Amino acid sequence: MSEEKRNDYSSGSRPRGPRPGRHGGPPMGVMGGGPKNAGKTIKRIFSYMSDMKGQLVIIVTCIVISTIVGIMGTYFLKPLINNFIEPLIGQKNPDLSEFIKWILLMAGAYIIGCLATFIYSRLMVNVSTRTIYKIRVDMFNRMQKLPIRYFDTHTHGEIMSCYSNDMDTVRDMLSQSFAQLINSGINVVGTFTVMLFLSPLLTLIVVVSIFLIMYIVGALGKRSGKYFMMQQKELGAVNGYIEESIEGLKVIKVFCHEDESKVDFDEKNDKLFKAAEKANSYANIMMPAMNNLSYVQYAATCIVGSIFVIAGNIDLGTLASFLQFTRSFSMPVTQISQQFNAIMQALAGAERIFNLIDEEPETDNGYVTLVNANIDEDGNITEADKRTDRWAWKHPHHDGSLTYTEVKGKVEFEDVVFGYESNKTVLNGISLYAKPGQKIAFVGSTGAGKTTITNLINRFYDVPDGKIRYDGININKIKKDDLRKSQSIVLQDTHLFTGTVKENIRYGKLDATDDEIKNAAKLANADFFIKHLPNGYDTMLTADGANLSQGQRQLLAIARAAVADPPVLILDEATSSIDTRTERLIEEGMDKLMANRTVFVIAHRLSTVRNSNAIMVLENGEIIERGDHEELIDQKGKYYQLYTGMFELS
Repeated sequence: MSEEKRNDYSSGSRPRGPRPGRHGGPPMGVMGGGPKNAGKTIKRIFSYMSDMKGQLVIIVTCIVISTIVGIMGTYFLKPLINNFIEPLIGQKNPDLSEFIKWILLMAGAYIIGCLATFIYSRLMVNVSTRTIYKIRVDMFNRMQKLPIRYFDTHTHGEIMSCYSNDMDTVRDMLSQSFAQLINSGINVVGTFTVMLFLSPLLTLIVVVSIFLIMYIVGALGKRSGKYFMMQQKELGAVNGYIEESIEGLKVIKVFCHEDESKVDFDEKNDKLFKAAEKANSYANIMMPAMNNLSYVQYAATCIVGSIFVIAGNIDLGTLASFLQFTRSFSMPVTQISQQFNAIMQALAGAERIFNLIDEEPETDNGYVTLVNANIDEDGNITEADKRTDRWAWKHPHHDGSLTYTEVKGKVEFEDVVFGYESNKTVLNGISLYAKPGQKIAFVGSTGAGKTTITNLINRFYDVPDGKIRYDGININKIKKDDLRKSQSIVLQDTHLFTGTVKENIRYGKLDATDDEIKNAAKLANADFFIKHLPNGYDTMLTADGANLSQGQRQLLAIARAAVADPPVLILDEATSSIDTRTERLIEEGMDKLMANRTVFVIAHRLSTVRNSNAIMVLENGEIIERGDHEELIDQKGKYYQLYTGMFELS
């Protein structure tokens, strides 16, 4: 990783916490707090469903039908008992025709309810899946447009949690929680209304009991929530430590630190165990407590209701129907509480997702573009409609005219001042120039500003003070994509994508032919080892090329830069992981690659920069020495000290 990175990416990613209600208790507290603006977030989620309004109408309709059927089925007990069962008791030859009709009517109603439940459940899966798909596409597309600064100030784990944990909670909310919340709400209102109609006095008993149950459950929930928050915190510490240990496993083994790592892990794991034990203890008490209290409430209602029947205040059918409503009344009340908390957790996750989507994209006010060009013997430039391996800057002017400037790779810095943070500068008054075909090297201690200079050439960051010109054009006028197409970069930390060797090299030029890919590999001296892979150029690479050595991965990165054939090449410690013998083998190929190109080289191994046209020695963001190798050796300054020290070591 370059010395100017502002954040340590080795920190653990945000852990995925347990989902609501998965442990038999109440939903846990949300990591990072609840949503700040639930209404706005809900409205934005539903905006992704604008083309699915018809399905949403069907879903709500089916939920209403399903709930009403359930309430009607329970109410049917009253006429069945009062009009058929009770009158027919004791009769030798009872007429069951009307009774059977009512039973068939109830069965038909329940079949309709089941069908409605199936329809809305199936449609909710479709709606939630399509919505999540759209949100994920928006999030990924925005991520591609974000500036490098965003990734320097946010860890990989923080970003990945939006794709994993937060997206999962939103999916659960859309596919389950919303429908269940609507279902439970209608159920509570409908059941309560019918209960009032059947017996206001018994309803009062039930309501008082429910409030008592909710109070007790709420008290347990507060204690449970407190420890679940502690569990989330300790889980994050354990996950972070595990991730760090996996990444640093070689270091742990090299320094025989296994036992100490176990001790540290056991300490963190013990804290997690204690928090989880207390959290789940309270959570696991809640359901039995609710069930037992509901049984007590049911028994009390039975006793009082029986007294009313004996006294003639209500009939037997009313009591039977009411008792069934009593059993089903407390459940949706509890579900509303659980689903509400699940929705709040999901909305908090949705806000984090939308915060990423709402991040300011990388701004680009450039208007100078890179075009294929035909250049005649007199230097006249015309734009070509196909690749010519010659490029020009197409520069529109305010008067409507166009000028074309051949891309040669001349780069100039003029009093450039830059800092990643406003109160701390990394570069102070940098002035330099690189003529086409020159090789410019940057040397200096870690943090001197070497990589920062190359980041500015790519416009990964824009300079607040000073100017950078590319072929005489201020790079702020050049569109960023076109500017970067004119350059190739080989980083110290290589990255290979999942795909074949051929596809990874072609990443530098998507329309490269197989012959161009092989020529680029030969140029980087990668062809020899590629041919000895199981499937040659068609060998599949996974896990960032884990089946290759670090040196082989860098050779592929060099081949990827070579196939792009750019006028400007940036080598950021490109041979740091290649042994001295291999480095000598590819010097000739690298020289061919660098021929007629402007090359910027960052190197700690000073032997690699001896043949540079100019060497810039940086210290604390300033160029303290400049010249070629012989000139700097004669000056006997900082470069001389660095070089002679390196020479003695080698």
